[in-house]
Amino acid sequence: MKRITSYIFKFIIPLAFGVGLMWYIYSKLNMEEVGKILQYDINYWWIFLSGVIGLLSHIVRALRWKIQLKALPANPSMRVLTNAIFGTYAVNLILPRVGEVWRCAYVAQSEEKSFIKVVGSMISERLTDTLTVITITIVTLFLQLDVLKDILNENPSIKEGIVNIITSPALYSVIAVGIIALVWLFRFKSNNPLIIKVKELVNNLINGFKTIFQMEKKGLFLFYTVLMWFLYFIELYVCFFAFKQTESLGIVCAFSCFLMGSIGMGVPVQGGLGPWHWAVIAVLTLYGLNNDTAGAFALVAHGAQLIMTILIGIYTFVSISLYKKRGKEENNS
Repeated sequence: MKRITSYIFKFIIPLAFGVGLMWYIYSKLNMEEVGKILQYDINYWWIFLSGVIGLLSHIVRALRWKIQLKALPANPSMRVLTNAIFGTYAVNLILPRVGEVWRCAYVAQSEEKSFIKVVGSMISERLTDTLTVITITIVTLFLQLDVLKDILNENPSIKEGIVNIITSPALYSVIAVGIIALVWLFRFKSNNPLIIKVKELVNNLINGFKTIFQMEKKGLFLFYTVLMWFLYFIELYVCFFAFKQTESLGIVCAFSCFLMGSIGMGVPVQGGLGPWHWAVIAVLTLYGLNNDTAGAFALVAHGAQLIMTILIGIYTFVSISLYKKRGKEENNS
């Protein structure tokens, strides 16, 4: 029963949410018009280039992780690392967030290292990505100040609502009660299983963050981080040139789509299906693009990522199977 419940929560519910959101988004569009745009108004060479750039970004992620793993110490081959990264995205298509566990288990087994230590390196990697997204968010907000002002001026009810929330005593009362409750729980209920798990999570995060400062080649790690996120952005940006309606929207619009899409990908749904589309379509329509073209853009840009993920997933599991088969043959001989 536990296994069935776990399967429902890890697979069925996220998939149902993503499919339901997709249906909600695209049921409001003229799908006949979307179909015409997909058939006649796209230069698919740009979409192909987007897929190639996405592949390069995964390889850079593998190179960056290699630096962190050396601190264990571990020195996996690029075959193992690329298989781990490629496989992560493929597994996440089926079971959101399980791919991270899978790649740690795969590398730990391949290199005969502690699974917990490999998880620690993965956590520090994800912490770096979180800090990067926060930085991108701050930069985007500064770049979009004029746009935000225009939106608030055109929608006084939204502006009034934000002001009311910020100045509401209830907000600060809830925050204060929440802090007091957390302090009380951690101080007087420290043996509670949930509190113990939270403490373990916090300790893992702290230890993971420490490894960033303890590893060698910090400069190279930073370079790979910047390069990887640059490639992530370019992967989306080149898609703008595939459509006549989006090629003139500019890099700031693309940057905003990239930020919102990254946040959408953070929702635990298979491949960001639904949340990513909603986020990107919302930004594009904000910039004046009609809903049908925005919907077509989201389908194609996300579809390129999806196809690439499926292909590298197939490659990964074939590669792992062939390597295991060759290992068995060598042992038998």
